[in-house]
Amino acid sequence: MSKQPESSLQAEVDRLRLQLQSFQVNHGSEPITIANYLLARLEQLKVTKMFGVPGDFNLGFLDFVEDHPTIEWVGNCNELNAAYAADGYARVKEHSIGVVLTTFGVGELSAINGVAGAFSEMVPVLHLVGVPSTTQQKTKPMLHHTLGDGRYDAYIKAASNFAIAQAHISVKDAAAAEIDRLLTECITRCRPVYLTLPTDMVFEKISSERLKIPLSRLTPPNDPDTEAFVLDEIIKLIDQAADDVVIIADACAVRHDVRVELNELILKTGYPVYSAPMGKTAVSENYERYGGIYVGSISHPEVKEKVESAKLILSVGALKSDFNTGNYTYSMSPSRTIEFHSDHTKVQYAGFPGIGMKELLPMLTARLSEAKHKNPVPKFSAVVPKTADGVISQAWLWPTMGKFFKPKDVIVAETGTSSFGILDVPLPQDSIFVSQILWGSIGWTVGSTLGAAFAARDLGLNRTILFIGDGSLQLTVQELSVMLKHGLKPIIFVLNNSGYTIERFLHGKERKYNDISNWNWTGLLGVLGDAEGTLSQSYTVKTQAELEALLATPSFADAGKMQLVEIIMPKHDAPRALMQQAELSGKTNAYVSIA
Repeated sequence: MSKQPESSLQAEVDRLRLQLQSFQVNHGSEPITIANYLLARLEQLKVTKMFGVPGDFNLGFLDFVEDHPTIEWVGNCNELNAAYAADGYARVKEHSIGVVLTTFGVGELSAINGVAGAFSEMVPVLHLVGVPSTTQQKTKPMLHHTLGDGRYDAYIKAASNFAIAQAHISVKDAAAAEIDRLLTECITRCRPVYLTLPTDMVFEKISSERLKIPLSRLTPPNDPDTEAFVLDEIIKLIDQAADDVVIIADACAVRHDVRVELNELILKTGYPVYSAPMGKTAVSENYERYGGIYVGSISHPEVKEKVESAKLILSVGALKSDFNTGNYTYSMSPSRTIEFHSDHTKVQYAGFPGIGMKELLPMLTARLSEAKHKNPVPKFSAVVPKTADGVISQAWLWPTMGKFFKPKDVIVAETGTSSFGILDVPLPQDSIFVSQILWGSIGWTVGSTLGAAFAARDLGLNRTILFIGDGSLQLTVQELSVMLKHGLKPIIFVLNNSGYTIERFLHGKERKYNDISNWNWTGLLGVLGDAEGTLSQSYTVKTQAELEALLATPSFADAGKMQLVEIIMPKHDAPRALMQQAELSGKTNAYVSIA
């Protein structure tokens, strides 16, 4: 029988103590406003930034935020971008959460796309909504921001589709327990939660006693007997595979905080390891036994052969979406696959609910030894092609950028050419790759870069670098002004290829609906807040030589100020993986009618 880790036991004790607190009345503890109780909990979760837009139903709460010693208000240009920023913040600051504050109705509905993306990709975000007073919610007057028909719960119902849990503070005595329940759901299940805070509840005072007990991010412990059985079954299959085992790391290895456990398994066994696109940088891409990206039929041939010929595959944190699996072309039969997830494990065709990988992986590692026969792993590298025309092609750009990256860089890639192009490029030690491959909301990376840059500053990471197409940037460009306002210094590479390239390759290569208006990109930062030209620098590069010279310039590479680089690229060029994915998606979507 497995031994329960000490951290899990302490988490269970704290959980029970909080449950007991819900039934006790504390007369001796210092009273605290509901607003400050919530902020205290967020501070305990290492939140230092709150994103959003002020509105009349959240202004009272905003006074408390502005006066808070460690949590800073980041005013965004719109609620959608604020939700994107909270998402990016949470992705980079992995043991914290993102927080977006909106106002009732008009504000929260504007944010909902960003929150939905966080739900889709398992990112812990608190969506906090300032709502009318408890009296107004009972009497239901025809209030501004309502639908005019008395349905004050319409927005709650809408939000319920994009939150793993909801709480509505209407009685002060239940506020602390509800806040704790909601935040615990957020950090343990790694998905957005939704909290409404009526204007009159902000100032109500409650006991602060519960704040002495920390919230736990650990899920309930695995059942020991079931866990022991699962371990025995996995060991049998590994023994039968005779060291012909590969590991595939995916997004939930990052989202559900098993990087350390996964790395220990990899280093002890020496099994070859690959990652899915959404799992890029879950494992160090400099590790000698790391072979690169596996994405079904789109994979490089040598990667595809190594993964698909293995006798056993250990899949850690898989998210099997179309773009993450090469349009479902994974050749991984359940008969030779073991899947580790946050709340269940699959051994071949058998599923074991409640057996999570956070506890299971260390126990598996403890029972394994170094592989006696180490299968060769293809070297993951990117070679810059030699061309004579000097054109900045997709095939040339990405391996060239690979030489520019440094350890601990945060690299954000927009959906489309950027996220596909960078897959084939090894990233340095301790770098963080940020993308939104499953939800795929174009323009998401601008707000996400804002949040990511704040998180990187909190954690003492290196540069924040964004790659985004000209079409995507036009959707959310306003947040560049917020970056300037707060002294952030990202490097922004704008891929100017005259429109929506990913859409062109999916369908309508010559259609006008994939064209956009060309902007004066190098004049943009002056308009958005740097009128004097002291906070930023902008460039346009049209040839390989111009870009290479810029990347080699120390003042540019040091990122001492915010910088925007417009890269002029061919209109009908795309990364290898994108072209292959687009071909597969086009067949699936059946754009062309069949007579």
